[in-house]
Amino acid sequence: MLIHQGSHLTYCTNIHAGESWEEVFNSIKKYILPIKQNISSDKPFGIGLRLSDEASKTLIDPTTLQNFKWWLDQNELYVFTMNGFPFGGFHDTEVKDNVHKPDWTSQSRLAYTIRLCNILAYLLPEGLDGGISTSPISYKPWFKNDNQRIHNTFKDACKNILEVIQVLYLIKLETGKTIHIDIEPEPDGLIENTYETIHFFKQYLIPLGITYFRNKHNIRELKAEEIIKTHVQVCYDVCHFAIEYEEPKLVFEQLKKEGIKIGKIQISAALKADLSKPRDLIAQQLSPFIESTYLHQVIARDANNALTHYTDLSLAMDNLSHTHDIEWRTHFHVPIFIASFHLLESTQDEIVKVLNYQKENSVTHHLEIETYTWEVLPEELKMPLLDSIDRELKWVIAQFN
Repeated sequence: MLIHQGSHLTYCTNIHAGESWEEVFNSIKKYILPIKQNISSDKPFGIGLRLSDEASKTLIDPTTLQNFKWWLDQNELYVFTMNGFPFGGFHDTEVKDNVHKPDWTSQSRLAYTIRLCNILAYLLPEGLDGGISTSPISYKPWFKNDNQRIHNTFKDACKNILEVIQVLYLIKLETGKTIHIDIEPEPDGLIENTYETIHFFKQYLIPLGITYFRNKHNIRELKAEEIIKTHVQVCYDVCHFAIEYEEPKLVFEQLKKEGIKIGKIQISAALKADLSKPRDLIAQQLSPFIESTYLHQVIARDANNALTHYTDLSLAMDNLSHTHDIEWRTHFHVPIFIASFHLLESTQDEIVKVLNYQKENSVTHHLEIETYTWEVLPEELKMPLLDSIDRELKWVIAQFN
């Protein structure tokens, strides 16, 4: 849905359970159609499509894809962004660090992403760029600070990413459509912050890519770098960067300085705890957010702004009573329209900063709400899913108005 100076707003369908294409399509019909009627009855509504590996293998069939495109056109719907981060099961199972499997060194991640690229190339409307958010290469705790293994992983991952860039480069030559994969930094990802994003581009992806395109296509250095930066961009998940205590304006300015583009802003809020408040009560109120499905990484800040990382909220809680931390931010996507919850808060204020910057600078065309935790939220925060989606979309629209 076009809402402001070329900004298209949607929500990510990863909030709906279902790994097969039949389940995905049924959930789209069940939820997207009434949402469009309520939010965007007089103009086309965009879909942030999440496909598992299994679903993508079904949808890539030419007849199935053609039928889906016809259905989209009939209902004034379009697909402009996809979520290619979670590869397999994402609901009703223990996901945790499995969300990073397979990582970017694997052939299965490569094949899956190329499949998504070809699906999006067919579905994407003319005149609009398309994006596919993807894994931050791998998961840092698997490497136990082994720098040589990390170095080798970045090199191997780049070989696969460059194969995807070549596919997207050829799609652009053949169809005129620009599609990018959007690396999504997140806490404990092998790429988790602005510094590591820039380091990956400058030390690995660009130099290896220049050699790749020179050897494959006899393309010179500056053109090769342009191709790379066109087809690999960054997914700015507001929750993730808030947990890292990064100031949005500085992130956007640093990436712009390096010529690294923002492919998509994922609008999401993290859970925040002010530890100057009674810690026994903080512990009681954080406890319902400890659950077995997703990783809920915590980054703590002390009075000197030193940061401590915990791989999951349950591990952080063991230190709550005696830590010198003054604030915790937790990777738990809470509803974006909630600023506080009893003694706890959300990082909603970071979303407001990001959207204000987007209004003034238009860093991307893609805005996607990504609150996927409705099933595991504490009961007090739960509401009917259609109402939740509707309320989040309207909250974002109100920020632009």
